[in-house]
Order: sequence, then C-alpha cells, then structure tokens
Amino acid sequence: MSNFEHSDADSVLLQVSLVIPCTKDVQLVERRRPGGRSESNFHVEPLIANIVVIYAFRLLDLYELGRQPANTKISSNKTVRRVRVRGGNVKWRALRLDTGNYSWGSEAVTRKTRILDVVYNASNNELVRTQTLVKSAIVQVDAAPFKQWYLQHYGVDIGRKKKVVPSATKKEGEEAEGATEEAKKSNHVVRKLEKRQEERKLDPHVEEQFSSGRLLAAISSRPGQCGRADGYILEGKELEFYMKKLQKKKGKGAAA
Repeated sequence: MSNFEHSDADSVLLQVSLVIPCTKDVQLVERRRPGGRSESNFHVEPLIANIVVIYAFRLLDLYELGRQPANTKISSNKTVRRVRVRGGNVKWRALRLDTGNYSWGSEAVTRKTRILDVVYNASNNELVRTQTLVKSAIVQVDAAPFKQWYLQHYGVDIGRKKKVVPSATKKEGEEAEGATEEAKKSNHVVRKLEKRQEERKLDPHVEEQFSSGRLLAAISSRPGQCGRADGYILEGKELEFYMKKLQKKKGKGAAA
C-alpha cells in the first residue's frame, strides 16, 4: 500500500483494486507533481504466480462524495432537513413522513392522504420490514379522502357493506328520516349526478379495497431528495401484478 498522503481536507483518497494476469514484471510508475512532490500513480503488489493486484489512487473532490441515505420512516412527527448541495442548490431530506399527495389516474383527482404501511419493495425486503419510504415502494394509503370525493362527485358511497335489518326501532327510523332530509338534492344536482353515472367505471379490485379503507399506491417521488412522498393509486394491470406478488409473499410466509 502506498504511503501517499494528501493534506487537503476537501479531498479524500479513493482506492480501486484490480486483479489482472501478468506475464512480465510490472514496474511502479512515479509521477512528479508541479509542486515538486512525487507520488505513485499505481502500487503493484504480487500475489501468486502470474497474478498481480494494482491499487489505483485518485483524489476525490467534495462534490463527488456520496451522502448517507435518508432512510425515510413513517412517523407522525414530520422531519425534513435542508441540505446545501453543489452549485448552492438545495435538497430536502425527509427523515420522517406520514402523508403525501396521491393521484387517482382514471378519475383525474389528487388528494392528500395518510400513508399507513409499506407492503412491498422490489429491491429489498428489509425496506418493508423497517417501513422505509423510497421511490417505487408499494404502500397502503387511507381511502377516506377519495371515498368522500367519489360520494360528492357521483353520489355513490363505495365500499359500504350493505346490511339487511329485519326490524328497526322507531328511534332508528326517525334517524334515517333525518339523514334522508339532509341528503336531499336539487333537481339540477340530481340530473348532473345521473349524467355522470352514465360514464362511471370503477375497477373491481379498487372497489374491494375501498371496503377495507386502504388503497394500494406506489411512491413516485424521492423522499430523500425532494422531502415528499407523493405517488399514485395502483389500477389495472399494475394493480393485478402487485396483488399477485403480495399474495405469493403471504403464501410463503404461511408455509414457513
């Protein structure tokens, strides 16, 4: 290993090792710097027959350094740090988040909602276990904001389980009458809702999720770079794909 040292605090030493076959003697290359100080470009270390290891040294400037990962966690104690980066620019490092803006693509509506759980990550299961928010992570979000919008826009309360009550008390009947009076709408609103009903389409898988109060969504922003965990609701083929992945994962867990 070379004894070369650099006194500049803004630079660090990078070591890259390369193993190559060698059929002849390899000499140490010396380079003289403008200041008169000499340094070794390469340090060669013989191993076994016809094999050498070359350690290549290069000085890294501060802007080339990597920073620690944000490892954004789900927490109600929202914590976002300001990071000054190259060129005087700013990044926002989210350390703890529990909300984000999620878009429902087929309905062209976006609502701010709570992030409840991380359920799948294609890159690493450890990020699921530690509830880490990263780009492309599959999370469960609160369905309430979208449910309220759907009721207002279409006049349909999705996700409600219908219960048949054979006999109701007088008091319950009076409460139901009061609810119907509150739900009275003008003729114009009724016609508008009927018009919207003609074009209404809802993915059966999404409708099932509304009954549980949780929707599967994907994070499309980078929490460690922009300080936000925004994304979109999963639908169609993409939703089916991740539902199969989750079912397969659940089956493996039950078998174990």
